[in-house]
Amino acid sequence: MNHLFEFLLRQGDNALVLGQRMAEWCGHGPALEEDIALTNTALDLIGQTQLWLAYAGEIEGAGRDANALAFFRDSYDFRNILMLEVPNEDFGRTLMRQFLFDAFQVPWLQALSDSSDVRVSEIAAKSLKEARYHLDRSSETVIALGDGTEESNARMQAALDYLWPYAGELFSDDATDQAMADAGVAPLPSSMREAWLDCVRATFERATLPMPTSTFAHKGGRTGARHTEHLGHMLAVMQTLPRSYPDATW
Repeated sequence: MNHLFEFLLRQGDNALVLGQRMAEWCGHGPALEEDIALTNTALDLIGQTQLWLAYAGEIEGAGRDANALAFFRDSYDFRNILMLEVPNEDFGRTLMRQFLFDAFQVPWLQALSDSSDVRVSEIAAKSLKEARYHLDRSSETVIALGDGTEESNARMQAALDYLWPYAGELFSDDATDQAMADAGVAPLPSSMREAWLDCVRATFERATLPMPTSTFAHKGGRTGARHTEHLGHMLAVMQTLPRSYPDATW
């Protein structure tokens, strides 16, 4: 296995899948300001996807560029964490998922900015600026809704309770993670856990949302059993145009 290629796919697929989920709100947001904000977040994530997958294609050396990796792989070839592919369901789940990911992504990208791999360092440094804005916005929205009305609090608590079991995958180390740590490319994901917990605890306290008492339940993973019914349906929508017209240019 080429561990660097695998690592880059994980970064790109996380951004791509979450970006697509956020893009599903375009034209359907609960308010115009939120509609625009969610769409801008999606655009940021798709831009990050382009950087990660373009580098992955170069490392693979098989002639696949970012578009080929995004649009012409099947669901079982994707390496995103499962939390990012679950359906949006409602605005509360969408914002809670974004916050849980942002709280990980900011310290993660900050660490990657010091990567021994120059390209990884450059992509991380560029993406970090956007991730910090995403975290500021998602955390403040979680606080506003959690400490809002009785209904908004209940919806945010339900979203948190639903997503919490998925969050453990953020910190799951495997052979690829160890190889990247040994090479100085990236730290072990498990090393981000305390920083993440500090962020989510502080935010949930302000949002009057009790932290779940259950421990993380690992729900499959990047190379394990997948929720292909979720990802497969999402990819069917996302990949329809390029697969129908593979030679089209814009």
